[in-house]
Amino acid sequence: MTAQRHYGMDWLRIGAFALLILYHIGMYFVPWDWHVKIAEPLDWVAIPMLATNSWRLALLFLVSGYASAALFAKLGGPGRFARSRSARLLIPLLFGMIVIIPPQPWIDLKGQHGYPHGFLHFWLHDYFGFQFIDGIALPTWQHLWFVVYLWVYTMLAALLLALIPRAARARIADGAAQLLGGWRLLVVPALWWIALYLAFPDHDETHALFDDGPSHLHYLAAFGIGWLLRVRPILFEAVARWWKVALVVGLLAFIPVAWIEGTWPGDTVAPDWVFLPYHVARHINGWLLIVALVGIADRWWNRDRPSRAMLAEAVFPFYIVHQTIIVVVGWWLLKGQVAALPSFLILLVATVTGCWLFYAIGRSIGWLRPLIGLQRK
Repeated sequence: MTAQRHYGMDWLRIGAFALLILYHIGMYFVPWDWHVKIAEPLDWVAIPMLATNSWRLALLFLVSGYASAALFAKLGGPGRFARSRSARLLIPLLFGMIVIIPPQPWIDLKGQHGYPHGFLHFWLHDYFGFQFIDGIALPTWQHLWFVVYLWVYTMLAALLLALIPRAARARIADGAAQLLGGWRLLVVPALWWIALYLAFPDHDETHALFDDGPSHLHYLAAFGIGWLLRVRPILFEAVARWWKVALVVGLLAFIPVAWIEGTWPGDTVAPDWVFLPYHVARHINGWLLIVALVGIADRWWNRDRPSRAMLAEAVFPFYIVHQTIIVVVGWWLLKGQVAALPSFLILLVATVTGCWLFYAIGRSIGWLRPLIGLQRK
């Protein structure tokens, strides 16, 4: 184990959250269900969206696992680790659910379900009703489900660290590192993801925590491997040796995914035989591209820059507010019947500007800092 900071993993985390923002902007244009949609969705947008769909969230959990292991090493005990993560995750989660999230379900209900009331009435009378309106749970955490899952995973890690003696933890980490050493780093996690699909072929992610078991098994694997990368950095040797192979094979695995989506786009019903190769290819593509990105970060990005610390601090506030900005601006673009290209440009500029303002204002006001996920000064 090493105490040296891996700047490449910091840059990977920054890039992963930036990609998430672009992905959610893309949700305005793609034919898939979402809170607000352009009047005429574009089928072709699904192809670039699918190019990241299989790995973007698992990558976030992997880098979060790495960062969590580093924080545990810094704090030195399960109790302090659990208290620190709870404060940093649960306070902004509650703030987000109360203040930031409500415009999203209101726009969803207003635009797609004929909800008759204005936002203020919705927020004061319906949002905190602990009820379902047209299938939408209120109140809701929407895109902040990631924060909920991450908190649960870190609490599970803290519990295991408290229950398992240090020597036994070292043996478990050694065994896991040996299991994932060399070429097995490419194969074992991908096989695990494929096995989960074969065991639960009809499961769709719910992001509702208690009925999302297969998703937890999927994301916990990424979180655990990220943790293992921090406590057994010898795994970076396997990454360094195999990331180029992972990149090539991962990109090749996307070809059948793109072909199937292009052949049966949008709501077109595909024949049953395509589902198994589609999902197997997606999981191979997803895991191998994660390995490739970690390898690129280790090889090319493991160096500090003056902007790194600020960007690393900004990503959580950006994440908290970005989707609400996209949904609200998208709602007005839809009402204004704005075409696709100017809509994309407006959404991009408005989201980046709004996120920066949210971060800049929040970080400068002491009592606001914990609410947007920043440490107190």
